[in-house]
Amino acid sequence: MRIVFAGTPAFAAVVLQALVDARFEVALVLTQPDRAAGRGLRESPSAVKQLALLHSLSVAQPPTLRNEAILAQLRSAGGQALVVAAYGLILPPPVLNVFPAGCINVHASLLPRWRGAAPIQRAILAGDRETGISIMRMEQGLDTGPVYFTRTIEILPDDSAGSLHDRLAALGARCIVEALPQIGDGTLAPVPQPSDGITYARKITKAEAAIDWKRDSLEVDRQVRAFNPFPGAFSQLGNEPVKIWRGFASAAGQGAPGEILDRGPDGIDVACGRGALRITELQKAGGKRLSAAAFLRGFSPMPGEHFCS
Repeated sequence: MRIVFAGTPAFAAVVLQALVDARFEVALVLTQPDRAAGRGLRESPSAVKQLALLHSLSVAQPPTLRNEAILAQLRSAGGQALVVAAYGLILPPPVLNVFPAGCINVHASLLPRWRGAAPIQRAILAGDRETGISIMRMEQGLDTGPVYFTRTIEILPDDSAGSLHDRLAALGARCIVEALPQIGDGTLAPVPQPSDGITYARKITKAEAAIDWKRDSLEVDRQVRAFNPFPGAFSQLGNEPVKIWRGFASAAGQGAPGEILDRGPDGIDVACGRGALRITELQKAGGKRLSAAAFLRGFSPMPGEHFCS
């Protein structure tokens, strides 16, 4: 089956690799333009572009799909379907109508729950016990199209957005390889999404990652996990901004929200509005991510000191 692929970050690169391994003919790869990244702010290619070049695939990086030149390029590619995974650009109606088998999206949630940009983080923040992959035929609305099928996985108690992302990317890759042949020959038909259970996964902002210690420790735990690896949940300890990468809800002691209750090699216990968070991995500004034991060797906050938002 001849396809065009559209995607940008690591999630999409996992899907593209699976399509290549399954010997789908990838006529063209769309990915977002190179972006400035890193301390030097040098322009860097996306994960999808790097993979596409490794496999000698044709790559296009239009800043928008709303022009006749890219539309002509898509038509000339001769793909039966456009496979989309975390591309990051809106597909206008003319693009949706180019491909005989349609535009097929690999979406990291169980639609209609968590339509939108950040379904993985939102599922963790909400305390969902499961999520999954939806293979969806795209239409003009935001993730509103009919769904071919879904596959479910459990959200583990210690899942971060990073670990859940990796499991969902692998699942999404398997799902699209399974679905495409059946979509192409017409044996798999999409079903409209139900009208109930709709939620929206708005884009993550850095401001959301500021820890509010007045919240329940279970909520703070979810916040830490949801914002690992980006943008990193953070707080202030004295004059030091600190990112908190790992921890877990604990019943250790009582105190004012943000108060350090205890510290030791196993972690730093911080009081929340209810319960406490035992921090096991953290990072000072400009430093490395450290275990609590390593952090305490160079920086020794004492019980009674406070983290604050």
